[in-house]
Amino acid sequence: MTDIEQFRIDIPQTDLDDLADRLARTRWPSALPGAEWSRGVPVGHLKELAEYWRDGYDWRAWEKRFNEFPQYTTEIDGQRIHFLHVRSPEPDAIPLIMTHSWPNSIAEFLNVLGPLTDPRAHGLDPSRAFHVVAPSLPGFGFSQFPEPADERPWDIARVARTWADLMGRLGYERYGAHGNDAGALVTPCLAVHAPEHVIGSHITAGLGVPMGDPADFEGLTDEEQASVQELAARFAGGSGYAPYLTNRPQTLSFGFTDSPVAQLAYLVERFKEFDGWPDGAAPAEPIDRDLLLTNATLYWLTATGGTSSWTYYEGAAGMPIDQTVVPTGVSHGGPSAFRKIASRKNDIVRWADRESPSHMVAMAVPDDLVSEIREFFGSLGK
Repeated sequence: MTDIEQFRIDIPQTDLDDLADRLARTRWPSALPGAEWSRGVPVGHLKELAEYWRDGYDWRAWEKRFNEFPQYTTEIDGQRIHFLHVRSPEPDAIPLIMTHSWPNSIAEFLNVLGPLTDPRAHGLDPSRAFHVVAPSLPGFGFSQFPEPADERPWDIARVARTWADLMGRLGYERYGAHGNDAGALVTPCLAVHAPEHVIGSHITAGLGVPMGDPADFEGLTDEEQASVQELAARFAGGSGYAPYLTNRPQTLSFGFTDSPVAQLAYLVERFKEFDGWPDGAAPAEPIDRDLLLTNATLYWLTATGGTSSWTYYEGAAGMPIDQTVVPTGVSHGGPSAFRKIASRKNDIVRWADRESPSHMVAMAVPDDLVSEIREFFGSLGK
């Protein structure tokens, strides 16, 4: 099965009417006592967002925007893979496979596709352009799992093999790879699997994070050790979602599939938690509300809230692997201490301590990410 078929998003109106009806009939809980956000997503916050989702958000406008980019599906290893394939008008463009995060979708890259593929049209140097391939991870969005589901685990290594097959199927012999969050796990794994094809591995963050080995702190100054520990403390604790997903994801999937508000609440909390909001409060959402709801709508319409959690129940969640087979670039890598630790086991050729108000970098600061990707692959001279 090597056929590549054109794909266009065309959601039946009955599905959108059903979504609106379910939102209107939501059975709202009472607000628990205590500070807002310390016990979960506040009822008032979610009510307001759900009302806008029902009465103000325009899925058809976003569906049209998706369909402005060429989309395809193909079957690899028994799994349908949906992907965007946006070719650059520039003749020397570098093929680049971009892997989105969890819990996210290809919506993550909507604001970077234009500048990466057609920099001339965006006032950028056209000598650094890319042919972008952006697949939906298996079990995410329109890459739904088949029925019955494949019994073999979908782990990061299997995704990496699938991406290598996809790029080969598209005729790309040499290409770059970029990823965020789950995508940052896939990207270096792809480099290890296909070093003869991958020219460089670019990720947003995750390398150099101490994982309990005392040797990680060797050679660090007191100030560097303090910066690492401060950042670790900032993200310590949390809601405890990861252990639950690791053990009982099917239980949550019933709520995700039956209630759009349950799905929305979960996504809102993950985005907020990943951004490091303090207990009892949450800053203003740094991501455009409509883009946030586009991600939630994709999850709802494709019923992939549960199946997307394989990154946890297959034990795939964690930090990116170390590798030295291809050069590595990190755009939002954190303090210099992280680079010192990462450089011991990676060929780091570019490290930027860029700041982003959100873990979903491409959504929050798309121009910064475009700049970093262009700089990294431009520095490779390939």
